[in-house]
Amino acid sequence: PASAPNPAPNALPATDPDQGWIQIYEDSPEDGEPVGENVYLGIINRASAYVYMTTPYLVPSGEMVSALSLAAKSGVDLRIMTPGIPDKWFVHAVSRANYLPLLEAGVRIFEYSPGFMHAKTFVSDDKAAVVGTINLDFRSLYLHFECGARIYGGPVVPALREDFLSTQELCREIKAQDLKAEPIFRRAQGWVLRFFSPMM
Repeated sequence: PASAPNPAPNALPATDPDQGWIQIYEDSPEDGEPVGENVYLGIINRASAYVYMTTPYLVPSGEMVSALSLAAKSGVDLRIMTPGIPDKWFVHAVSRANYLPLLEAGVRIFEYSPGFMHAKTFVSDDKAAVVGTINLDFRSLYLHFECGARIYGGPVVPALREDFLSTQELCREIKAQDLKAEPIFRRAQGWVLRFFSPMM
């Protein structure tokens, strides 16, 4: 009798579905599709309980601001963690200039106090997460070659939530009144620099 065919040499072994699964993806400025942004928007738009995000640069598109604001207004616990100590002062100024409309929509923003934080992660509803290279800024979302790992289910997702919450203990929460109390020249600096967002 004919023997059973050998499995393909690059076939992956069967895994326990309770461990979840990971989809690796890449984003290229040459294909005309903002894959990285679409992945982020998909997580935000599908969230029902929470979305926790870390990003070193918060220079979101108008579409991203609308999605974040709508999710927060609909009752999703939406939190963003950014660096308290920047690597580029001008990008940090633009990031802070983007805080107020998000805060007024109900988004909570935390600045990591011990230093610069370079993580780019999303985690939502203990079901979905992303870990990758894609910042929330124009260059990363539209001009750079980037990659990410989209995680579905399994123990990694709640572990990422717990990591966010433990790191949050080292952060300073930014309130709308804090920004409104800053000197006008500092706020104006951020507003002016926002015009140069596509170059950041």
